[in-house]
Amino acid sequence: MITHERFREVMASFPSGVVVLTAFGQDSLPRGLTVSAFCAVSLDPPLALACIDKTSNTLPAVQHAGGFTANILAAGREQLARRMATKLSDKFDGIAWRRPGSAHGGPILEDDCAAYAVCTLRDTIEAGDHWILIGNVVEGDHLVGVSPMVFSRRGYFGL
Repeated sequence: MITHERFREVMASFPSGVVVLTAFGQDSLPRGLTVSAFCAVSLDPPLALACIDKTSNTLPAVQHAGGFTANILAAGREQLARRMATKLSDKFDGIAWRRPGSAHGGPILEDDCAAYAVCTLRDTIEAGDHWILIGNVVEGDHLVGVSPMVFSRRGYFGL
């Protein structure tokens, strides 16, 4: 059987985009975390999935809001990615964001993303120590000329 350390090394070799998943908590305050597991599931209907640790402080906000926003970070936003990967309570201090058109989505990180997808929560599937969130994409956009950031082998890179 593969060890946890070896599994992490193997999976870290697969480059992925860097996404800050956001939602609003019961107190209407923004919550967010960095995820590397985010992808399209279906074109018709437009579905995307994200994986989130069961111990995440953002998970209750996603459940409360009935959805989330996947902010695909722009190249050069390593500091923000690392900040959102912590359990800090003031992650959004000093960060420009706006509310999406959908009541179910979370903050859109205006100055920091190459693209975003606002999703209503369609399904939640338990998978080991994570939940797979499947969202119906109801809003989204991309910024022309803004390159996304990539994560591989514990490093951040621009395209």
